[in-house]
Amino acid sequence: MEIICQWINGEYYEGNPDGEVEIENPATGKIVRKAQLTSQEDLEYAVKVARKAQEEWRNISLAKRVDIMFKMRQLLLDNQDKMAKLIVEEHGKTYGDAIGEIQRGRETIDFACGINANLKGEMSYNISTRVDIHTIRQPLGVVGGICPFNFPAMVPMWMHPLALATGNAFILKPATTTPSASLFTAELYKQAGLPDGLFNVVIGDVPVVQGMLNHDGIDAISFVGSTPVARIVQETGIANGKRVQALGGANNHAIVMPDADLEFAAEHISAAAFGAAGERCMALPVVVAVGGTGEKLAELVAKHARNITVGSGMNENTDMGPVITADAKKRIIGLIDSAEKAGAKIVLDGRDHVVEGFEGGHFLAPTIVTDVPLDNELYTNEVFGPVLTIVAAKDYEEAIKIVNAQPFGNGSAIFTNDGGMARRFTQEVEAGMVGVNVPIPTPVAYYSFGGWKNSLMGDTHIHGPEGVKFYTRAKAITTRWPSESGAYQATMSFERDEE
Repeated sequence: MEIICQWINGEYYEGNPDGEVEIENPATGKIVRKAQLTSQEDLEYAVKVARKAQEEWRNISLAKRVDIMFKMRQLLLDNQDKMAKLIVEEHGKTYGDAIGEIQRGRETIDFACGINANLKGEMSYNISTRVDIHTIRQPLGVVGGICPFNFPAMVPMWMHPLALATGNAFILKPATTTPSASLFTAELYKQAGLPDGLFNVVIGDVPVVQGMLNHDGIDAISFVGSTPVARIVQETGIANGKRVQALGGANNHAIVMPDADLEFAAEHISAAAFGAAGERCMALPVVVAVGGTGEKLAELVAKHARNITVGSGMNENTDMGPVITADAKKRIIGLIDSAEKAGAKIVLDGRDHVVEGFEGGHFLAPTIVTDVPLDNELYTNEVFGPVLTIVAAKDYEEAIKIVNAQPFGNGSAIFTNDGGMARRFTQEVEAGMVGVNVPIPTPVAYYSFGGWKNSLMGDTHIHGPEGVKFYTRAKAITTRWPSESGAYQATMSFERDEE
C-alpha cells in the first residue's frame, strides 16, 4: 500500500504525522493509498519555512516570477495526462472531465503569466506644489488555501498561481479524499524553479483547518466548500485578523421560457445537471419551467440522460463516473426518497444503477424529479449529485421570485430567444454569475468567479482581477524632494562660503 505524505520546504516531508487517512477509488470502493495527516507540529514547521521563503520572494523581480509561471504552465501541459489519471483514480470523474478541469485551472496560470501588467499602480504629479503620489500593491505574506474534493486541480489553481505571482507564500490543504493532484502540483513547481518553502501541501481535516485559521503566521485564507463551513472559516479567520475569501455552496437554478428552443435547452441542461455526476458548485440541479413547458422539457432531458453512459472514469466510453463516497450516495438517495414520499414524480430513476465489473463503486445514474414541493429537502438542499429537479411557474414573474427566494446565489441561467426578456433576467436575478442560454456560466480566469448571498462570505471573488486584489494590499506613497526647490543647493553653497 502506497503511503503519501505532506510537501514542505520543497520536498516530501514525513515529519511527525497525526495518523493516516485511507484514500478510496470511488469507482471500485477499494483503497488505493493512504495519506499521513499533518500534525500541529508539522503545520508550525510549514508556516515557519513559508514565512522565511516569502521574505526573499517578495523582493524577487516580476520578470523572474513570470518566467517561473511560464515554465509551470508548460510543465502542466506536458504532465496533464498523469495529473488527470490521479484525479480519476481518487475522484472518479471521467478522464475527459479531469483534462477539462486542468485546462480551466491552467487559465489562472495563464493570467498569472501576465502578473507584471496586473500589478501596475497609479501615479499623479503635483497634487500639491512639487508633491507627487503613487500607489503600489504589495503581497500579504503567507496565504492558506482550503479546497474541496470535487476539483482537485482546478480549485487550488484558482488560488496558488496568483498568490505566488503576487509575491506570497502558499500553504495548500486539499481534501483528504483527493490530495494527490496537489502533491503532484508541488513537484511541478519544484521543476519550474519555484524556490523551496513557497508552495507547501498539508493533509488533514478539522484539526489542520483550525490550526490554519488560528495561526498568527498565516495572513489570509482562501476557501471553497460548503456554506456552513465557509461561514465558520470566515468568522474564525476574521476574528484572528486574517483576510478571508470563503466561497460556499450553491443550488443553481435555470429558467426555461416557453419561447426557448426546448431541444437545445434539454441537451445543455442534461450536460449541466449530470456532468461530473453533479458534483460541481456550478452544476444545474434545478430548472424552473415556465408556462406549462415542464412535462415536455422533462421528456426531452430524459431522452438525453438515457444516453449517458455511467461507469469507470478511465473507460473512454464513459460519460459520467461515480459520486465520491458511499455516504454521499446514501445521502443523495435519501433526498430523492424524501421527495418521492412527499408526492414528487420520478421521471427518470437512477438510484439502483449498477455498473458491471464495478459493483463496489458508488454509482448513481441520472435522475429527474418533477412536482417537488418547494419546502422539500431535495429542492432546498445542495444535492451535489446527478439529480435534476424541475419545478413549474406560470410566468416569468413567478419564476424569478422562485429563483431569488433561495438562500444561495452562485449561478443562474435563462433559456429564451427573447433578447428583452434575457436582458431583464440578467438585471433582476440575484446571482453572481449569470448565463443566457448558457447553463454553467463559469467566467474565464481573466474575469473573477464568485456568487452572492450564502454562496460567498465576504466581498472578494476568486481568481482574475479580484484575485490579484485579494492577495495584495495597496499602499499610497506621497513624496516631496526639498532638493528640487533649490534649498539643498543653497545650504551647500553657504557652507562652502563659511569654509
